[in-house]
Amino acid sequence: MELYDVMRTTFAAREFTEDPLPDDVLHRILDNARFAPSGGNRQGAHIIVVRDTRQRDKLAEFGAPAARRYFAQLNAGENPWNTITPIQVSQDVIDATKIPETFTKPITNAPVVLVISVDLGVVAAVDQDLERVGMAAGASVYPLVWSILLAARNEGYGGTVTTMTIPQEPKIQALLGIPATHAVAAVVPLGKPTRQLTKLRRRPVEEFVTRDRFDGKPFEA
Repeated sequence: MELYDVMRTTFAAREFTEDPLPDDVLHRILDNARFAPSGGNRQGAHIIVVRDTRQRDKLAEFGAPAARRYFAQLNAGENPWNTITPIQVSQDVIDATKIPETFTKPITNAPVVLVISVDLGVVAAVDQDLERVGMAAGASVYPLVWSILLAARNEGYGGTVTTMTIPQEPKIQALLGIPATHAVAAVVPLGKPTRQLTKLRRRPVEEFVTRDRFDGKPFEA
């Protein structure tokens, strides 16, 4: 596929056929994705290829509490898991909230799940002293995650970046033998999508790109 076609059609795939994702194809995906940039080119990311059914079931289970909070907040008209407005939904409501299978099925049904972590000893978290949630360290791992999805799309496969398991990081570390110095960045199910989207809905450039200032004029061609 042409680069721009890949970029414009790589979607969040959550439903997969029963087709396998062979090791040689997965290796080719990872072999190309590894050229993604990282801070200082330290390449602190680690990828665990999880095919074991029991482990995938546990990963899906770990994501349930965060998903329940997500949908409880959504039902209450809140922006789930945002760091600006404190949550108003009670824990009792969260615990009683049912989550759709779409939040667990991708991990249990995909032929392979990638658990991607990053070594906190090598990432440059230059925003660690700001009074907000840290973001900068993600620059050393998320380009790799996205490159994996682009490469998968080029091979006719797909997946999605899931983060609902991250609040249960200690359990993930124990399950997969991840050292405490590594932060879990993403859990990515990969497989052959049941359908391939060719048109994605995204905001036009003029709606989120401005000239010179945040409140500047829209950037137009």
